[in-house]
Amino acid sequence: MTKKLLSFLLINLGAFAVAVNVHFFLSPNDLATGGVSGLSIVLNKVFPDLTLGTIMILLNIVLFIIGFIFLGFQFGTKTIYASFALSFMVWGLETFFPIQQPLSNDLLIQLIIGQIIAASGMALVFHQGASTGGTDIIAMILNKYFSVEVGKGVLFSDIAIALSSAFIFGPAIGMYAFFGVILNGLVIDYALQQFDDNKEIVIISRRSDEVREFIVQHLGRGATIHYARGAFNQEDKEVITSIMNRRDYSKLKKYMLAVDESAFITVHSMNEILGQNFKRLA
Repeated sequence: MTKKLLSFLLINLGAFAVAVNVHFFLSPNDLATGGVSGLSIVLNKVFPDLTLGTIMILLNIVLFIIGFIFLGFQFGTKTIYASFALSFMVWGLETFFPIQQPLSNDLLIQLIIGQIIAASGMALVFHQGASTGGTDIIAMILNKYFSVEVGKGVLFSDIAIALSSAFIFGPAIGMYAFFGVILNGLVIDYALQQFDDNKEIVIISRRSDEVREFIVQHLGRGATIHYARGAFNQEDKEVITSIMNRRDYSKLKKYMLAVDESAFITVHSMNEILGQNFKRLA
């Protein structure tokens, strides 16, 4: 129950960060940096009588209906909730904190700060197994019917929205929006790596039994033992492999310095780990 509550709070926090970017940084500067929010900024110029939040709500309804028709019920409740939570948050910010002009005359610094805030928020949402919907649905349809990878589908959709803004707001704004799409992807990738900063540690030590006991008993981590033979002296050795985060790896390094300075250790950064105590396979 506590984990579910924490996940719910993190999804809302992430969605709110994206909403802050849309309301305070993107919309006043006509920056359509992809996604439902970007498409809504473009449509808001065409239909000025509708608020940005209202357009986002309507677009999400249309996209989810299209998704259900072409994909079936493949969307988790978290994604549906996050999509509409973002739309309502943007609507709420427009209603209670209206903004008539950009916060600064420097468009680039607003774009960078806003995208960092939003990308960090989206990383929070992604880390909870959800997404803010929108172009993800288009990407999944492209994947199903045209075998386009989902990641590429999202990128193509976002770039198309950013470039379309050039016809509405001018080429300069369109180029800034295109840069925002690229920046957004880079910051999301970096932020997600910080959430899942696990490392694969491979250890060859003369004090193998003690090292194994330290990993299992003191760090509370699992370990796998392999048996290998050195090519130079044909000596049989135990190879210990374990997955741990940065904090536990730091403790392990201090321990190894104390018990076996001549140990051989290799460290590999892991992009994703599935199964057992890590992410579920599905």
